Amino acid sequence: MKIRDLFDQCATAYDRDRPVLVPCFDDFYGAALSAIPFDLNAPIKVLDLGAGTGLLAAMVAKAFPSASIHLTDISEAMLDQARQRFGDTPRITYAVQAHTRLSARSKYDLVISALSIHHLAHSEKQALFEKIYRALLPGGLFVNADQALGPSVEVEEAWHRQWLADVKAGGLPEPAWSQAMERVRLDRNATLADQLAWLENAGFENVACRYQRFRFVVYGGRKGET
Repeated sequence: MKIRDLFDQCATAYDRDRPVLVPCFDDFYGAALSAIPFDLNAPIKVLDLGAGTGLLAAMVAKAFPSASIHLTDISEAMLDQARQRFGDTPRITYAVQAHTRLSARSKYDLVISALSIHHLAHSEKQALFEKIYRALLPGGLFVNADQALGPSVEVEEAWHRQWLADVKAGGLPEPAWSQAMERVRLDRNATLADQLAWLENAGFENVACRYQRFRFVVYGGRKGET
């Protein structure tokens, strides 16, 4: 089954299950939000890649009430949930679009993404980081809240066991558990070190990891002013 089909399947329950599937939910999304340095009233232009139901976009919209946010996702069903979340808010726009279609014609102050880019092949991740860099305005920022592969087989296995234990303790119901495991089998996680190196290779400055709990990481970088 394709990634799009899996997310179409879980769209209506996605927000309900997220705090269980991401055991560090508050800290994880909080770190992504706190990594955004703009003035709270700044009229920033934001792109949310793989926005899904608009979970992260809603946090950004609340924190930055003058921001305009464009949500993209390959799943129409997920974006339908986002439309229900935001209603007719004119500063929120949508497009059913794969990451590979990102164009530099539109320029953004901020590009965000949460739990999406890890679905790409490693070469596609690197190409996307280059596209994001070109799509940012000078001084613009990229923040990615995502997953990382353990730096060794032993560490990766330990992280996976911890995640399974955390999710089990959270009491995730069926069929959400089966759906989550189907998605996990299609993950293409890369190590944090590789992801940070790919950002630097794309031209980003001040590349750093802002948060990590086992496989869950928040990192990003800034485009130079010139």
